[in-house]
Amino acid sequence: MRIVVTVNNAEYVRDVEPRLLLVHFLREDLGLTGTHWGCDTSNCGVCVVHLDGVPVKSCTVLAVMADGRDVRTVEGLARGAELDPVQQGFIECHGLQCGFCTPGMMMTARWLLDQRPDPSEEDIREALSGQLCRCTGYENIVRSIRWAAAQETEQAS
Repeated sequence: MRIVVTVNNAEYVRDVEPRLLLVHFLREDLGLTGTHWGCDTSNCGVCVVHLDGVPVKSCTVLAVMADGRDVRTVEGLARGAELDPVQQGFIECHGLQCGFCTPGMMMTARWLLDQRPDPSEEDIREALSGQLCRCTGYENIVRSIRWAAAQETEQAS
């Protein structure tokens, strides 16, 4: 099937198999390997991307379902050489260890901050509840997101 999809503000026209998952389309067809592929059952959340501004687990979405839609991946967070505050927060507050879950966590965090610029710890933990991290215990991830929120609040002032 022929699809036209906008990914990180660039339009792509591709012929894809109807059963191709969005995660595989992004990684294999477009070479955007920042979106990780973990469990293939929607349990881990490492494959989270934004589809029309809403976080989705790309292992549960067919590429044909993205036809005519806007996809944003972790590669689309930075603006040129300037990291998104969420990305910088993960660096500043050591929000990653192995890094496997990090792209999905960052995409969920970006969505959360877009919805709630000053989320509570409970808000952050609830937003991340569909994602697994086996390394960090989430403390530094929560701290990273709070850091990003504080930076954005400071910049808005």
